[in-house]
Amino acid sequence: MHRIAFVISPGFQVISLAALSAFEMANATWEKPAYAVRVLSEHGGPVSASIPGVTLQTEPLGDADYDTVVFAGGLEDYDASPAVVAFVHAAEGKARRLAAICTGAFVLAQAGVLDGRLVTTHWGAARELQARFPRLKVDADRIFVVDGMVWTSAGASAGVDLALGMVENDLGAETARLVAKKLVLYHRRTGGQSQHSALLEMNAKSDRIQMALDFAKKNLHSPLNVEDLADAARLSPRQFSRAFLAETGQTPAKAIENLRVEAARNLMEQTSHPIDVIAEQTGFADRERMRRAFLRAFGQPPQAMRRLVAAA
Repeated sequence: MHRIAFVISPGFQVISLAALSAFEMANATWEKPAYAVRVLSEHGGPVSASIPGVTLQTEPLGDADYDTVVFAGGLEDYDASPAVVAFVHAAEGKARRLAAICTGAFVLAQAGVLDGRLVTTHWGAARELQARFPRLKVDADRIFVVDGMVWTSAGASAGVDLALGMVENDLGAETARLVAKKLVLYHRRTGGQSQHSALLEMNAKSDRIQMALDFAKKNLHSPLNVEDLADAARLSPRQFSRAFLAETGQTPAKAIENLRVEAARNLMEQTSHPIDVIAEQTGFADRERMRRAFLRAFGQPPQAMRRLVAAA
Protein backbone atom coordinates (compact mmCIF):
# COMPACT_ATOMS: atom_id res chain seq x y z
CA MET A 1 0.00 0.00 0.00
CA HIS A 2 1.21 3.50 -0.88
CA ARG A 3 1.43 5.76 2.18
CA ILE A 4 0.62 9.40 1.30
CA ALA A 5 1.45 12.29 3.63
CA PHE A 6 -0.37 15.52 2.79
CA VAL A 7 1.30 18.40 4.65
CA ILE A 8 -0.57 21.65 5.27
CA SER A 9 0.29 24.89 7.04
CA PRO A 10 -1.92 27.68 8.40
CA GLY A 11 -3.61 29.51 5.52
CA PHE A 12 -3.70 26.47 3.22
CA GLN A 13 -6.21 26.55 0.37
CA VAL A 14 -9.16 24.24 0.84
CA ILE A 15 -9.25 23.44 -2.88
CA SER A 16 -5.83 21.83 -2.60
CA LEU A 17 -7.52 19.03 -0.65
CA ALA A 18 -9.29 18.03 -3.86
CA ALA A 19 -6.10 16.17 -4.81
CA LEU A 20 -6.88 13.68 -2.05
CA SER A 21 -10.07 12.68 -3.86
CA ALA A 22 -8.00 11.08 -6.62
CA PHE A 23 -6.46 8.68 -4.09
CA GLU A 24 -9.85 8.11 -2.45
CA MET A 25 -11.46 7.20 -5.78
CA ALA A 26 -8.49 5.03 -6.71
CA ASN A 27 -9.11 3.00 -3.55
CA ALA A 28 -12.75 2.65 -4.55
CA THR A 29 -11.77 1.58 -8.07
CA TRP A 30 -8.89 -0.78 -7.31
CA GLU A 31 -9.53 -4.35 -6.18
CA LYS A 32 -8.14 -3.45 -2.74
CA PRO A 33 -7.16 -0.14 -1.11
CA ALA A 34 -3.97 1.11 -2.74
CA TYR A 35 -3.46 4.30 -0.71
CA ALA A 36 -3.38 5.24 2.95
CA VAL A 37 -3.56 9.03 3.33
CA ARG A 38 -2.56 11.08 6.38
CA VAL A 39 -2.96 14.84 6.68
CA LEU A 40 -0.09 16.36 8.64
CA SER A 41 0.98 19.71 10.03
CA GLU A 42 3.96 20.84 12.07
CA HIS A 43 2.29 20.45 15.47
CA GLY A 44 -0.84 18.48 14.61
CA GLY A 45 -4.32 19.44 15.75
CA PRO A 46 -6.65 21.90 14.00
CA VAL A 47 -5.12 24.03 11.25
CA SER A 48 -6.92 27.10 9.88
CA ALA A 49 -7.49 27.35 6.14
CA SER A 50 -7.38 30.52 4.04
CA ILE A 51 -11.19 30.71 4.46
CA PRO A 52 -12.03 32.19 7.89
CA GLY A 53 -13.71 29.69 10.19
CA VAL A 54 -12.57 26.61 8.25
CA THR A 55 -10.15 24.28 10.03
CA LEU A 56 -8.82 20.80 9.39
CA GLN A 57 -7.76 18.27 12.01
CA THR A 58 -4.21 17.02 11.40
CA GLU A 59 -1.56 14.72 12.80
CA PRO A 60 1.93 15.99 13.79
CA LEU A 61 4.78 15.52 11.34
CA GLY A 62 6.51 12.65 13.16
CA ASP A 63 8.77 10.44 11.07
CA ALA A 64 8.97 10.73 7.31
CA ASP A 65 8.41 7.09 6.42
CA TYR A 66 6.03 7.67 3.50
CA ASP A 67 5.92 6.64 -0.14
CA THR A 68 4.79 10.10 -1.24
CA VAL A 69 4.86 13.42 0.61
CA VAL A 70 2.77 16.30 -0.78
CA PHE A 71 3.04 19.91 0.41
CA ALA A 72 -0.03 22.09 -0.11
CA GLY A 73 0.16 25.81 -0.87
CA GLY A 74 -1.70 28.86 0.35
CA LEU A 75 -3.01 32.08 -1.11
CA GLU A 76 0.34 33.73 -0.41
CA ASP A 77 3.91 32.46 -0.49
CA TYR A 78 5.03 31.50 3.00
CA ASP A 79 8.30 30.60 4.66
CA ALA A 80 8.45 27.08 6.01
CA SER A 81 9.54 26.64 9.62
CA PRO A 82 12.83 24.87 10.43
CA ALA A 83 10.83 21.82 11.54
CA VAL A 84 9.03 21.59 8.20
CA VAL A 85 12.29 22.02 6.28
CA ALA A 86 13.85 19.25 8.39
CA PHE A 87 10.85 17.05 7.56
CA VAL A 88 11.44 17.69 3.85
CA HIS A 89 15.08 16.62 4.20
CA ALA A 90 14.05 13.47 6.07
CA ALA A 91 11.41 12.64 3.47
CA GLU A 92 13.88 13.18 0.63
CA GLY A 93 15.93 10.32 2.01
CA LYS A 94 12.98 7.94 2.45
CA ALA A 95 10.11 8.79 0.09
CA ARG A 96 9.75 7.69 -3.50
CA ARG A 97 8.12 11.01 -4.44
CA LEU A 98 8.08 14.55 -3.09
CA ALA A 99 5.38 16.83 -4.43
CA ALA A 100 4.13 20.39 -4.11
CA ILE A 101 0.78 21.86 -5.06
CA CYS A 102 0.71 25.52 -6.07
CA THR A 103 2.88 27.62 -3.73
CA GLY A 104 3.85 24.51 -1.80
CA ALA A 105 6.81 24.64 -4.20
CA PHE A 106 8.30 27.34 -1.97
CA VAL A 107 8.62 24.79 0.85
CA LEU A 108 10.58 22.35 -1.32
CA ALA A 109 12.65 25.21 -2.70
CA GLN A 110 13.60 26.38 0.79
CA ALA A 111 14.81 22.89 1.59
CA GLY A 112 16.98 22.90 -1.55
CA VAL A 113 15.11 19.96 -3.05
CA LEU A 114 14.30 21.86 -6.24
CA ASP A 115 17.84 23.01 -7.02
CA GLY A 116 18.67 22.17 -10.63
CA ARG A 117 15.19 20.85 -11.32
CA LEU A 118 12.43 21.89 -13.70
CA VAL A 119 9.32 22.83 -11.71
CA THR A 120 6.05 24.68 -11.99
CA THR A 121 3.76 26.60 -9.67
CA HIS A 122 0.79 28.92 -10.01
CA TRP A 123 1.54 31.38 -12.81
CA GLY A 124 1.01 34.30 -10.40
CA ALA A 125 3.80 33.04 -8.12
CA ALA A 126 6.21 31.79 -10.79
CA ARG A 127 8.27 34.96 -11.07
CA GLU A 128 8.69 35.21 -7.30
CA LEU A 129 9.72 31.55 -7.05
CA GLN A 130 12.32 31.96 -9.78
CA ALA A 131 13.68 35.19 -8.30
CA ARG A 132 14.02 33.80 -4.77
CA PHE A 133 15.48 30.48 -5.86
CA PRO A 134 17.53 31.04 -9.03
CA ARG A 135 19.05 27.55 -8.99
CA LEU A 136 15.79 25.96 -10.13
CA LYS A 137 14.01 26.38 -13.47
CA VAL A 138 10.36 27.46 -13.39
CA ASP A 139 8.07 26.60 -16.30
CA ALA A 140 5.04 28.80 -15.62
CA ASP A 141 3.06 27.31 -18.50
CA ARG A 142 2.63 23.75 -17.23
CA ILE A 143 -0.20 22.07 -15.32
CA PHE A 144 2.27 19.80 -13.57
CA VAL A 145 5.91 18.82 -13.98
CA VAL A 146 7.73 15.64 -13.04
CA ASP A 147 11.50 15.90 -12.61
CA GLY A 148 12.94 12.75 -11.09
CA MET A 149 11.33 12.13 -7.71
CA VAL A 150 9.88 15.64 -7.53
CA TRP A 151 6.37 16.45 -8.77
CA THR A 152 5.08 20.04 -8.82
CA SER A 153 1.73 21.41 -9.95
CA ALA A 154 0.30 24.76 -10.93
CA GLY A 155 -2.58 26.39 -9.00
CA ALA A 156 -4.38 24.40 -6.32
CA SER A 157 -6.93 22.80 -8.67
CA ALA A 158 -4.04 21.40 -10.71
CA GLY A 159 -3.21 19.26 -7.70
CA VAL A 160 -5.96 16.93 -8.93
CA ASP A 161 -4.11 16.53 -12.24
CA LEU A 162 -0.90 15.84 -10.35
CA ALA A 163 -2.60 13.24 -8.16
CA LEU A 164 -4.18 11.57 -11.20
CA GLY A 165 -0.73 11.43 -12.76
CA MET A 166 0.50 9.64 -9.65
CA VAL A 167 -2.41 7.19 -9.81
CA GLU A 168 -1.57 6.45 -13.41
CA ASN A 169 2.07 6.00 -12.50
CA ASP A 170 1.15 3.59 -9.70
CA LEU A 171 -1.91 1.74 -10.98
CA GLY A 172 -1.99 2.27 -14.75
CA ALA A 173 -3.72 4.49 -17.29
CA GLU A 174 -7.03 2.63 -17.20
CA THR A 175 -7.39 3.09 -13.44
CA ALA A 176 -6.55 6.80 -13.77
CA ARG A 177 -9.20 7.10 -16.50
CA LEU A 178 -11.82 5.47 -14.27
CA VAL A 179 -10.86 7.71 -11.36
CA ALA A 180 -11.20 10.80 -13.56
CA LYS A 181 -14.62 9.56 -14.66
CA LYS A 182 -15.74 9.09 -11.05
CA LEU A 183 -14.53 12.60 -10.26
CA VAL A 184 -16.66 13.84 -13.20
CA LEU A 185 -13.73 15.45 -14.93
CA TYR A 186 -14.37 16.28 -18.57
CA HIS A 187 -10.92 14.97 -19.43
CA ARG A 188 -7.70 14.25 -17.60
CA ARG A 189 -5.34 17.06 -18.52
CA THR A 190 -1.77 16.12 -19.33
CA GLY A 191 1.20 17.65 -17.57
CA GLY A 192 2.15 19.51 -20.73
CA GLN A 193 -1.12 21.39 -21.01
CA SER A 194 -0.95 25.14 -20.65
CA GLN A 195 -2.10 26.94 -17.50
CA HIS A 196 -3.34 29.78 -19.67
CA SER A 197 -6.23 30.35 -22.03
CA ALA A 198 -5.54 32.62 -24.97
CA LEU A 199 -9.20 33.66 -25.01
CA LEU A 200 -9.20 34.60 -21.32
CA GLU A 201 -5.91 36.50 -21.58
CA MET A 202 -7.38 38.78 -24.25
CA ASN A 203 -9.88 40.10 -21.70
CA ALA A 204 -12.27 41.87 -24.07
CA LYS A 205 -14.04 44.76 -22.38
CA SER A 206 -16.91 45.33 -24.79
CA ASP A 207 -19.62 43.04 -26.09
CA ARG A 208 -18.68 43.79 -29.69
CA ILE A 209 -15.09 42.60 -29.33
CA GLN A 210 -16.24 39.59 -27.31
CA MET A 211 -18.67 38.73 -30.12
CA ALA A 212 -15.78 38.79 -32.58
CA LEU A 213 -13.66 36.55 -30.34
CA ASP A 214 -16.53 34.09 -29.91
CA PHE A 215 -17.04 34.05 -33.66
CA ALA A 216 -13.33 33.44 -34.22
CA LYS A 217 -13.18 30.55 -31.74
CA LYS A 218 -16.10 28.82 -33.46
CA ASN A 219 -14.64 29.32 -36.93
CA LEU A 220 -10.90 28.72 -36.56
CA HIS A 221 -11.00 26.33 -39.52
CA SER A 222 -11.90 29.29 -41.79
CA PRO A 223 -9.49 31.97 -43.09
CA LEU A 224 -10.82 34.65 -40.66
CA ASN A 225 -9.67 37.99 -42.03
CA VAL A 226 -10.24 41.37 -40.38
CA GLU A 227 -13.35 41.95 -42.46
CA ASP A 228 -14.95 38.75 -41.13
CA LEU A 229 -14.22 39.70 -37.54
CA ALA A 230 -15.35 43.29 -38.02
CA ASP A 231 -18.61 42.05 -39.49
CA ALA A 232 -19.16 39.79 -36.46
CA ALA A 233 -18.55 42.81 -34.21
CA ARG A 234 -20.79 45.02 -36.36
CA LEU A 235 -18.02 47.56 -36.86
CA SER A 236 -16.11 48.82 -39.84
CA PRO A 237 -12.73 47.09 -40.33
CA ARG A 238 -10.90 50.28 -39.30
CA GLN A 239 -13.03 50.80 -36.17
CA PHE A 240 -12.70 47.13 -35.28
CA SER A 241 -8.90 46.98 -35.62
CA ARG A 242 -8.48 50.07 -33.47
CA ALA A 243 -10.92 48.87 -30.78
CA PHE A 244 -9.52 45.34 -30.77
CA LEU A 245 -5.96 46.50 -30.20
CA ALA A 246 -7.05 48.92 -27.47
CA GLU A 247 -9.01 46.26 -25.56
CA THR A 248 -6.80 43.20 -25.96
CA GLY A 249 -3.33 44.64 -26.56
CA GLN A 250 -3.01 42.45 -29.66
CA THR A 251 -3.67 42.84 -33.34
CA PRO A 252 -6.51 40.71 -34.72
CA ALA A 253 -4.01 38.62 -36.71
CA LYS A 254 -1.89 37.85 -33.64
CA ALA A 255 -4.98 37.03 -31.56
CA ILE A 256 -6.24 34.58 -34.17
CA GLU A 257 -2.82 32.92 -34.31
CA ASN A 258 -2.85 32.54 -30.51
CA LEU A 259 -6.32 30.99 -30.56
CA ARG A 260 -5.27 28.59 -33.33
CA VAL A 261 -2.12 27.58 -31.49
CA GLU A 262 -4.12 26.92 -28.32
CA ALA A 263 -6.70 24.86 -30.21
CA ALA A 264 -3.99 22.88 -31.99
CA ARG A 265 -2.17 22.20 -28.74
CA ASN A 266 -5.38 20.97 -27.12
CA LEU A 267 -6.02 18.61 -30.04
CA MET A 268 -2.51 17.22 -29.74
CA GLU A 269 -3.10 16.54 -26.05
CA GLN A 270 -6.57 15.07 -26.42
CA THR A 271 -6.40 13.18 -29.74
CA SER A 272 -4.02 11.10 -31.83
CA HIS A 273 -4.80 13.04 -35.02
CA PRO A 274 -1.83 13.52 -37.38
CA ILE A 275 -0.27 16.96 -37.27
CA ASP A 276 -1.39 17.67 -40.86
CA VAL A 277 -5.01 17.02 -39.86
CA ILE A 278 -4.71 19.24 -36.77
CA ALA A 279 -3.21 22.03 -38.89
CA GLU A 280 -6.18 21.83 -41.24
CA GLN A 281 -8.79 21.69 -38.46
CA THR A 282 -7.39 24.75 -36.70
CA GLY A 283 -7.11 26.95 -39.77
CA PHE A 284 -3.38 26.85 -40.45
CA ALA A 285 -2.88 26.71 -44.20
CA ASP A 286 -0.33 23.90 -43.82
CA ARG A 287 1.82 22.19 -41.19
CA GLU A 288 4.76 24.51 -41.91
CA ARG A 289 2.75 27.58 -40.91
CA MET A 290 1.62 25.78 -37.79
CA ARG A 291 5.24 24.84 -37.02
CA ARG A 292 6.34 28.49 -37.26
CA ALA A 293 3.44 29.59 -35.04
CA PHE A 294 4.38 26.98 -32.41
CA LEU A 295 7.98 28.15 -32.47
CA ARG A 296 6.83 31.72 -31.83
CA ALA A 297 4.46 30.68 -29.05
CA PHE A 298 6.36 27.90 -27.28
CA GLY A 299 9.89 27.91 -28.69
CA GLN A 300 9.47 24.36 -29.98
CA PRO A 301 7.71 22.68 -32.95
CA PRO A 302 4.50 20.64 -32.74
CA GLN A 303 6.40 17.34 -32.93
CA ALA A 304 8.38 18.20 -29.79
CA MET A 305 5.19 19.27 -28.02
CA ARG A 306 3.54 15.96 -28.85
CA ARG A 307 6.52 14.03 -27.51
CA LEU A 308 6.34 16.10 -24.32
CA VAL A 309 2.65 15.29 -23.92
CA ALA A 310 3.28 11.58 -24.49
CA ALA A 311 5.97 11.54 -21.83
CA ALA A 312 3.90 13.39 -19.21
